[in-house]
Formats: sequence, structure tokens, C-alpha cells
Amino acid sequence: MLRFTTAGESHGPALVSILEGMVAGLPLVAADVDADLSRRQQGYGRGRRMKIESDHTEFLSGVRAGETLGSPIAMLIQNRDWKNWQEIMDPAPRDGDPNRQRAVTRPRPGHVDLSGMLKYDRDDARDVLERASARETTARVAAGAVCRRFLREFGVTLGSHIVHLGGVDARRPDKMPADLNAAADASPLRTLDGAAEKEMMARIDAAKADGNTLGGIAEVVCGGVPVGLGSHVSWDRKLDGRLAAALMSIPAVKAVEIGLGVECARRKGSDVHDEIDPDEGNVKAGRVRRRTNRAGGMEGGISNGEQIVLRASMKPISTLMRPLGTIEMKTREPAQAVAERSDVTAVPAMGVIAEAMTAFVVAQAFLEKFGGDSLGETRRNYENYVAGLSGRHGR
Repeated sequence: MLRFTTAGESHGPALVSILEGMVAGLPLVAADVDADLSRRQQGYGRGRRMKIESDHTEFLSGVRAGETLGSPIAMLIQNRDWKNWQEIMDPAPRDGDPNRQRAVTRPRPGHVDLSGMLKYDRDDARDVLERASARETTARVAAGAVCRRFLREFGVTLGSHIVHLGGVDARRPDKMPADLNAAADASPLRTLDGAAEKEMMARIDAAKADGNTLGGIAEVVCGGVPVGLGSHVSWDRKLDGRLAAALMSIPAVKAVEIGLGVECARRKGSDVHDEIDPDEGNVKAGRVRRRTNRAGGMEGGISNGEQIVLRASMKPISTLMRPLGTIEMKTREPAQAVAERSDVTAVPAMGVIAEAMTAFVVAQAFLEKFGGDSLGETRRNYENYVAGLSGRHGR
């Protein structure tokens, strides 16, 4: 099974991403990963940390001469900010000095600070927040970039754009750009609505001046997915459930919608379900097409050949420059929460992270369906399946 894990703290020496189960023979170079790492760092409203870091991946294993080997792919991403935090994050014991610098004893409302301190029996929330930081998603994007490169071999594309930020809705164009990311990345907020972009930027500026933060919604579109990924037979094999879980795992994401999402509950069935027509040229979908895509590309936990459309809703970042009320854990007295360097909003970056998580889950389901230890074997299995769809007759 394709799987990945990450390691590292926000201000530690580096982040590590390990992707296991990727086929051998996939062309892969550092630039394939670095492109998405750079996209994750962009966006109006980001903080000073993004000016310090310049993320670059170094392959430690699993790649040789520009191709994957079939063994675990280990990737290292250095934290340039480490040089400013070495004494604070030093793993060595503090002999003769039990007090650690920059201790966080005033937990932030909305963050995992307090729950983590209690769960792991820590006096300093930094032992929790360093790992809980969204900096960890850099390693997720690295793993997702490799999965994206794999999916590209089979004509599967991924992109995202921002549809809401800080109370402002962005209009979704009637016809989406052929290259969604090229169009979205040209915007400082990764939105396709220029008028909404201006209002969003104004609200970010106002929130920054007020010491506040803003949330928003990113939409992910995955095209070229063949019918048949996932399964209806068991709850944990359903593709929609797996994608929802993956997106919900992104820090600060509080809701996920598929297709029409919540709107489905407000409509009649005739205004929700996608009618089906024959389409002999649409082989990946079984030689049919849906008149609409309100289901978001999945029915019953199985991909149906239409675009997979997901939306992830991110709450405002919990580190406010005008802190909220909390308690001082040492004394149990009322206090103001700690205020550390942070972003006003990271919604544009969240869209890139959501792409990565989507790429991983789709690639995982793809390999479950078609198998193979090498890219060539997977391709033969895939082409045989598609040929079967092309020649299939009604039974």
C-alpha cells in the first residue's frame, strides 16, 4: 500500500517526508517536488517566516539517476530558520538550567496548545506546538508532489483555487481554465475572480492592522480520474470518505464538501443527482457522461469518471497579534495568550496542501486498483482496464 509519514518540528533542523509503496521507474527529479514547495509558500497575507525559508528537497533514498527505485523515498527539507532557534530547540539536556527559553505557558484558544499539554503531560506548550505547526505540511506537499508526478503519467491532473476568504465569495467561472493552477497561481490569493481578489486583499490588510486573522475555502479539482477507484463494499475503502479524512487532517480545516456538498441537503433529488447520457468517446468514464457533476466525481464511494471536486474550509489561524484571553498555566491566573510570529491568512497555501493530500489518496486508490511494482506494469494493467471499458457491452 502507498503510504507516507513525516517528521520534524517547525523550528527544528529539518523536515523529513517518507513515501513508501511508489512504483519503480517513475521519472523524478527534485524540481518536480520543489515546484509545489514554492507554491505552498506563496500568498498575500503570509508572515515573515516565508521570507526566511526557501524550501528545497533533497532525496535521501529511493531515487537513482532520475528514476524511482521502488524502495521508500526519503526527502529532506532544511529549515533555514533553525539557525535562529538552535539554543531553544536543542535536543540535548539542559544541565544546570532547568528553564528552557521561549517557553509557552499561556495556551492559545483554538490551538492544540492546552489539550496537548494535558495529554502529553508537558509544562511547556512548545513541546506540542512545534509539531502541530502547519510547517509540517511542507513534508506533506513533498509526498504529494511525487504522487502528482505519478498520476501525470496517466493523464490525471490536479489544481485548486480560492472560492472564499474573509467573508468574500469569489465567483467560479462558467468554464474553468484548461490549466487551473497556472491561472490561480497568477493571483496573489490564488483566486480566479479579480474583483473579489481586491476586496479580499483589503480585508486582509484590515485584519492585519487589527491584529486579527482570516479563514477561507479552497476548491480542489482533480481531472482525468478513471471510473472505478475506491469501493462501495466497506466503509474504509470509500474514496470520498478517504479524501474527506485527508483534507480534514490539514491544520485548521474544519469542514470538507464534495460536489454540491451541504447544498445537496437543501434541494430536491431531481436537482441533486446527475443524469447520464451515452458518450462513446468518454472511455475513462465507461463510455457515458453526466450532464452535471453535482456529485463531485464520486458515487457510492467510487470514482465515476467525472472531475473530482472538493472544498476545504479553513478557520482563521489561532495565533492572533491581539491575543485572546487564556490562563497562565503556572499560576492558573487569567492572562493573554502568547503571540508568536504568524500569518494573517494561509488559505492560498492550504489549497496547495489540499492538492497534495488529494494527490496522495487518488494515487493510493489508483495503485490499489491497478497494482504493479514498476511504472510499466501499472501502465499495462491500466491500459488493459481501459480497453475493457472501451469494449464493454451491456449485460
